[in-house]
Amino acid sequence: MMNRDILQPKKQCLFCVEKERNVDYKDPQTLRRFINQRAKIVQPKRTGACTKHQRQIANAIKRARFMGLLPYVSK
Repeated sequence: MMNRDILQPKKQCLFCVEKERNVDYKDPQTLRRFINQRAKIVQPKRTGACTKHQRQIANAIKRARFMGLLPYVSK
């Protein structure tokens, strides 16, 4: 069986690559990339987010949900 690293390169964190971009709860378009169709927060293995930014993303999604910018559940 082949090594997975050979088949698919490791995803890079969107926020580490673009230094000027910050995690912000007021930006629902960016945060939608990090939730799935059922409005659950996607694991960092799928998104490629580093640990630091994954924590910030989760907090931003929770704040955006509380403010009504993102849904808690999908319809």
